[in-house]
Order: sequence, then structure tokens, then C-alpha cells
Amino acid sequence: MGETTVGAVVVCGGVMAWLLAERQREVQRARLLLAGGGAVTTGPPSWERAAGELRRLHGRLRAEWWALVLGLVLAFLAGSALPVLMGAAGVPVLRRLRLARQERRARDVRADAVIALCGALAGEVRAGRQPAEALLRAARDSGGLGEAQAAVVAAARFGGDVPGALAVAARQPGADGLSGLGACWRVAVDQGAGLAAGLDRLDAALRADRDQRADLRAQLSGARATALMLAALPALGLLLGSAMGAEPLRVLLHTGAGLGCLAAGTVFEGAGMWWAVRIVRGAEAL
Repeated sequence: MGETTVGAVVVCGGVMAWLLAERQREVQRARLLLAGGGAVTTGPPSWERAAGELRRLHGRLRAEWWALVLGLVLAFLAGSALPVLMGAAGVPVLRRLRLARQERRARDVRADAVIALCGALAGEVRAGRQPAEALLRAARDSGGLGEAQAAVVAAARFGGDVPGALAVAARQPGADGLSGLGACWRVAVDQGAGLAAGLDRLDAALRADRDQRADLRAQLSGARATALMLAALPALGLLLGSAMGAEPLRVLLHTGAGLGCLAAGTVFEGAGMWWAVRIVRGAEAL
């Protein structure tokens, strides 16, 4: 099993070295081409180029793939293929967490864009423009309609069902405020009510809701930090044990009792993290 792990590490290192060398050759060919076959400066030292390539590689690799890299390193140090399997199992979990974080950020950005759209639309209506023209200008400036902007703009430009198009656009994550905008539009058009006044109230409500969510997240940041610190304690224990010469990796990966403790610890660690994330998400949903 140890020979398999070492072979995997060697293969991965060889592939990385080949990619770096191939990119370096492409850079040299480009320099020769741009120099017209003349003298080409050598550029920075080789160790600086290697460091730059490693930084670019770090930027290209997704965060979840570093779990596999860490598994390879631990497998090389411990002489066992089990860390590689655990690192590979952690890749989809970390990818799911990264995508969820990106989706949450996109939702927050879209919510801010909807608030900006409401404010811009109210300003355009107060400037004396018709609702359709004001919506076209506000949508162009704020970008709060997201993927459904083309449908809403077409409905406003050609006299279509603007509230219906806004209701469809409100299905996007974070764009719930567009449903309120559609209701204000329908009331203003059907009953002749003031659109600007309704947009002001909607803008104030959306801003209050955003501030409340931000305050709640700030209050929950302490709980998140505590959960992460507790989750990192097992790794800290392994480092302390290695520093004291107890060889915890050998005990965990090469003895029956150690494998049992590792399995039980992994189950409890995963259950604890799942429970902590569920509590935090439940508090955010209130």
C-alpha cells in the first residue's frame, strides 16, 4: 500500500513538473516570436518563475482539490493510501460548500441590485418620465433584473405585461423584491396611484430587510468561528502529537484500534459540523 501511495505522489509531481515546463516553453516561444528571432532577455531567475507558476497554479485549482493534495502529502508521510481516499471523498463536500457560498454571494449582490433598481426607478418617475421609459433607464443603469432583464425590458418597451415579467424575474434567488415592484406597477397603472411613493416604501422595506440580515449574520459570526475552531482541534492534536514524537498518524493508520478511533472520530466530526451548520442556517432563515 505504501508503494502505491509513493507512486501516486511521484506521478502527480511529474505531471505538475511537466505542466510547468510546457508553459515555460510556450513563454519562451512567444518571446522569440515577439523579438523577431533576435536576442531575448532571460527575465527573472528560475526560482522566481517557478514561484510565479505555483501561484498561478494555486489560483487555477479550486479550493476543494487541495483536500486531495493534502491527502497525498499525508499518505506520503504516513505510508498509507487511506488519507488519499479521505481527501478524494472530501472533494465533492468542499465543492458543494464552495458553490453554496458563491450562490449566497450572488443572491446578496442581486438583492442589492434590486434595491438600486427601485431607487433609480423612483428617481426617474419623479423626473417626469413615463413608467415604461423610467423602467428602461433604471434597468440599464442598475442591472437589478438579472437574467430576466431582456424579458422585462421588452415588456416595458412594447407595452407587454410588465408585472408578469417582473414576477418571473422575482423567481431568481435574491430577487424577491421584484414581486413587490410588480405589485406597485400594477396598482399604479390600474388605479392611477403614485408609483414613486410606492417605490419609496418598497425601497425602505427592502433596505430594512437587508440590514436585518446583515446584523443577524454579524451576530452568528461568533458561532461560526467557534464551530470552525472546534472542528480544527483534532488536526491540532495530531500536530502536537507529532511534535512530541508520539507518531499519531502511524497509530491511526496502521493499527486496528487506531483505525477504529479514526472511523468514530470522522463520524462524530461530520455529525457535529452538520449539526452546527444546520443550527446556523436555521437561525438565518428566521
